[in-house]
Amino acid sequence: MSGARAPGPEAGAAGAEPPGAALSVDVAGLLVQLARSFALLLPVYALGYLGLSFSWVLLALGLLVWCRRSRGLKATRLCRALALLEDEERAVRLGVRACDLPAWVHFPDTERAEWLNKTVKHMWPFICQFIEKLFRETIEPAVRGAHTHLSTFSFTRVDVGQQPLRINGVKVYTENVDKRQIILDLQISFVGNCEIDLEIKRYFCRAGVQSIQIHGTMRVILEPLIGDMPLVGALSIFFLRKPLLEINWTGLTNLLDIPGLNGLSDTIILDIISNYLVLPNRITVPLVSEVQIAQLRFPIPKGVLRIHFIEAQDLQGKDTYLKGLIKGKSDPYGVIRVGNQIFQSKVIKENLSPKWNEVYEALVYEHPGQELEIELFDEDPDKDDFLGSLMIDLIEVEKERLLDEWFTLDEVLRGKLHLKLEWLTLMPDASNLEKVLTDIRADKDQANDGLSSSLLVLYLDSAKNLPSGKKINSNPNPLVQMSVGHKAQESKIRYKTNEPVWEENFTFFVHNPKRQELEVEVKDEQHQCCLGNLRIPLSQLLACEDMTLNQRFQLSNSGPNSSLKMKLALRVLHLEKQERSPDHQHSAQVKRPSVSKEGRKISVRSQMSASPGTADSSTAPSTPVMGGCDNKPGVEERAQPAEASPQGPRDLGRSSSSLQAGSTGSPSHVSVKEPTPSIASDISLPVATQELRQRLRQLENGTTLGQSPLGQIQLTVRHSSQRNKLVVVVHSCRNLIAFSEDGSDPYVRLYLLPDKRRSGRRKTHVSKKTLNPVFDQSFDFSVSLPDVQRRTLDVAVKNSGGFLSKDKGLLGKVLVGLASEELAKGWTQWYDLTEDGTRPHVVT
Repeated sequence: MSGARAPGPEAGAAGAEPPGAALSVDVAGLLVQLARSFALLLPVYALGYLGLSFSWVLLALGLLVWCRRSRGLKATRLCRALALLEDEERAVRLGVRACDLPAWVHFPDTERAEWLNKTVKHMWPFICQFIEKLFRETIEPAVRGAHTHLSTFSFTRVDVGQQPLRINGVKVYTENVDKRQIILDLQISFVGNCEIDLEIKRYFCRAGVQSIQIHGTMRVILEPLIGDMPLVGALSIFFLRKPLLEINWTGLTNLLDIPGLNGLSDTIILDIISNYLVLPNRITVPLVSEVQIAQLRFPIPKGVLRIHFIEAQDLQGKDTYLKGLIKGKSDPYGVIRVGNQIFQSKVIKENLSPKWNEVYEALVYEHPGQELEIELFDEDPDKDDFLGSLMIDLIEVEKERLLDEWFTLDEVLRGKLHLKLEWLTLMPDASNLEKVLTDIRADKDQANDGLSSSLLVLYLDSAKNLPSGKKINSNPNPLVQMSVGHKAQESKIRYKTNEPVWEENFTFFVHNPKRQELEVEVKDEQHQCCLGNLRIPLSQLLACEDMTLNQRFQLSNSGPNSSLKMKLALRVLHLEKQERSPDHQHSAQVKRPSVSKEGRKISVRSQMSASPGTADSSTAPSTPVMGGCDNKPGVEERAQPAEASPQGPRDLGRSSSSLQAGSTGSPSHVSVKEPTPSIASDISLPVATQELRQRLRQLENGTTLGQSPLGQIQLTVRHSSQRNKLVVVVHSCRNLIAFSEDGSDPYVRLYLLPDKRRSGRRKTHVSKKTLNPVFDQSFDFSVSLPDVQRRTLDVAVKNSGGFLSKDKGLLGKVLVGLASEELAKGWTQWYDLTEDGTRPHVVT
């Protein structure tokens, strides 16, 4: 009988299992699993062991989910952008939103440039070689030389990726431009899977970038046009505003992808880009040797736009109660933008017809293509609601010179905004200065701040033969600090050199050039010591040809041959009033760019972030401007010093790292609620001061408060000539106001104005639950006696509160003048605290 055939030796060998195979264990995998379980359970056990709340576990889990969701959204946006670049037609068919379409779809005067994209694609491998060479031969040695801890810094991999830069549209300006220049706007988009890895071998630290997205409008100016080859004298490149940026980090820098830190890290990088590539900064490439490169790199602004942000009417009520059953009002405020300069008005509570009466001044460098952009929002604790927007072409404002109108808000059902816009021309002579000073009432007060009568443009070139600083035979790290009135600016740091070259440009709004002066100090950043200083009265420029001074200035308190080369130009801000017939009516329908609603929100809201240019207009408050009247805005007879706490426009708009278009709501900028100080309005004081005044009115409640309603602080102030330092001793406070039922948690913060950097801040410890704290802490500032007598000591008493507490705020301020001849001897006095530090009563 034939039966099942027995398996052969080969089959038996294949089916048999070696001894012990069933008991094999992946030891490495088991250890990894145990380690993961231990890492997850250890925090839970530690919280229970320490007796902490279980809510910390929930908070950690929520943060983990948030991180993963954020990274997932970022990867989705990257894939969508790559799909658009690879197959634009297919992406459009799949339903790309209007905000993701190329610029030539929205703007009829913007042309496609496929031939240019093909050229860039062909050149891309060679562009990548240039970028790698730039990283390894320029950036890497610069980072190594910046600090001894970075001496082992190196790039291990530099790969920009295979996806080239894309130009989505090109616009060429043919009207309102100089005949000797060509202006092009390039809508650029770079979505690259690049890999840039770096390491610091000394600390076994590795980090890198996995992908980068950059979207923005780059302006290219070809000027001057000449009659010889190559027909163009120089090429200037810059961004009109900060580009959109998104970065995926790898290695140790993965921590920067944590929500909250990702926007901060991208903002810091954008600020670095702004220092080189965002207007007024630019990269200039000379094509012929005869071109004046300094003039092309930092041109004088085309004009100054003075914005009277007066009032609004018939706004929408966005606040609701009882799940929307009861309609309320709104808490409106405005966000104003001109190019890279951003201002924010004061919040008016519970009002659908708010009156701000604020004034801002903005520099205009390139008015073709620039607009005045205004958005109104309703302030809410979680997310601010959108109340309307407005865009006005600056070319129309320049033509009219003066516009005083009611404008209908766009993108909302109702609402009007009252603006008064003045185009101020920069005059190179002082023939109209007296009239300008009279118009802004600068000839009757002694203020250093208020409406500006002129503009100072400073070109910082270089320095020679600087002293070595504290250490002999060692090169300093020089930087230059410049100030006019309460406005101070600072140059970049040049490392390890006594002959630094900066080639930087700065602008200062000047209230009265007949009285004010430019103060310049060269400092060693490493040792925080003075390398030299000088003072230049601005009245000296009034007598110069074209009010321009270009020379080397001898430094005081420095080496025998130490000098600083600068070019100073003073320009008077003059409002040219055009003669018009009585029946002339300028168009209230000011030309607005043809931008879609969604596209406009991206361009305005997503790119708004704090910029250095905004600080140029941040000056002291003064008399309100009466909207709708012909009265000239003035300044107070007594100058009010500027708020000393660090000011600046808050983070306006979504994080600049966010490229996700969509949200028709408000920008997520509720993290900071700090308005831009107005030039001519007393209602634009910082929020802390406003809240303190409201608290003071509540305390008063019909009764008469004493001479010192906010309390007093005792200080000892003296200058030590041996140590060359200003010594301030904070002794105690008395009779402070209570921030809660338990009292206050006060501490004292000090600044030596005009320096408001974080490194210049001094703080005492916090005294818990007391209205009469005793500190007895001593602080010092490295500053010479002649210099300190031009400074002001800003002392603020603040309430600390706990972590995430709402009981944080200002308890009182005092501004102490240091121009006394008794400073070397010193004094100990009680000072009355006030809301803004002005009118301090000294109690002996």
